[in-house]
Amino acid sequence: MIRSALVYALIALAAPATAQTIAITNGTVATGDGSGPMQGATVVIRDGRIVAAGPGVSVPAGAQVIDASGKWVTPGIVAGFSRLGLSDVDLSVDGAEDTSADSGPFSAAIDVAPAINPLYQTVQVNRADGVTRAIVAPAAPRNIFAGQGAVIDTGADMRPITRARAFQFVELGETGADKAGGSRASAHVLFRNALREASELRRYATPVSSGGSGPRDERLRPVVRNPNESRDLDSSAQRSQDVLLTRFDAAALVPVLQGRQYLFVHVERASDILQVLELRREFPTLKVVIVGASEGWMVANELAATGVPVIASALNDLPSSFEQLAATQSNVGRMRNAGVNVSIGMINDDETRNLFRQRQYAGNLVALGKVPGATGLSWGEALAMITSRPAEAIGMGGEIGSLAPGRRGDVVVWSGDPLEPASAAEAVFIDGVQQPLVTHQTRLLQRYRYLPRRDLPEAYRR
Repeated sequence: MIRSALVYALIALAAPATAQTIAITNGTVATGDGSGPMQGATVVIRDGRIVAAGPGVSVPAGAQVIDASGKWVTPGIVAGFSRLGLSDVDLSVDGAEDTSADSGPFSAAIDVAPAINPLYQTVQVNRADGVTRAIVAPAAPRNIFAGQGAVIDTGADMRPITRARAFQFVELGETGADKAGGSRASAHVLFRNALREASELRRYATPVSSGGSGPRDERLRPVVRNPNESRDLDSSAQRSQDVLLTRFDAAALVPVLQGRQYLFVHVERASDILQVLELRREFPTLKVVIVGASEGWMVANELAATGVPVIASALNDLPSSFEQLAATQSNVGRMRNAGVNVSIGMINDDETRNLFRQRQYAGNLVALGKVPGATGLSWGEALAMITSRPAEAIGMGGEIGSLAPGRRGDVVVWSGDPLEPASAAEAVFIDGVQQPLVTHQTRLLQRYRYLPRRDLPEAYRR
């Protein structure tokens, strides 16, 4: 009953809040586009969108003014790769784990959006540390295809989905080899066969448009070739007999094949990255994003030449597996110097809970630039790696990730430099609405911080 009351109180707290005109003044402002911070600047938000950010910006009449003197102001952190909202505890416990379908019949058709729970403690904790959006992917328990990921916000309401079915996630490399029977060659055959099945199904079906400006509905409907002929997707005559995917899974890959949905591919070693680039040449309509890329620095020029975005693990520097033998902390910096569109993600790095570590990772990459022989990042580039760059990788750079005019009003006011672990988020806005920063941990702190001695458990009175 106590927990339910707290949940409903949190919802009630967020419900009356609406987007309004807000001016955050006198702060050290960084826009998230790779540029450095600006002293004494102002950020204006109106109707949930950024109006202006920088020195000399005037405060609109009637705006709510927040004095950020001595504070830092940035876009909200965008978690480049996560499983936020799919799990609430560390252990795989029935009822609290939706990252993967271990025994279900579907793979590529899986859509994580219905499973996102914005009331999970993991969402609250990351929101309280400045994470305002997250790219959320399913895990692949049995098949190289994990399913369709989403972009979410961490707002204190029951509408977390910013973009459903934003991308398809596939495991190649070492993990994909394991899913495909034990070899990378098998994984690539499965991948090509899946696209063949999608292509075959595509001949008989077209996507159903949802109409309006909302997300496109990727379900399929029969193509009517003439008034006397129509083909039903339930008819087995439409597909070859040697199919491996369910009809729903094959249908889910049609927008990938057409280039209407991003394809996130997890690979780590340099040779696997090159194989993914070859796949893109074979299927030029694919909109590929590479995830992981611990050895990306070794093929940075090839990556830069193709323009394929990379969401990299920031600080892999140990040969923790055979596909990461050349891992180095200079990986991100070297790729960036080569011109790769790289950002920071956290695949296989506690990506269900501690996404706020991204700002620490970004800060470490800044410090790395001072290590002889290492390659780090400028402060502005490091911030961009956890704000605008992941947004650009998923095709949403015009919506989120920076303080450019017209972007969504995701803004964080920090006690100090956000890339310093000691700094804390003091105010968080999502779509121009200020968010509660209360978590289970803060409630416990307030409950036990000033207990009179008589209220302490007996063991503490001695």
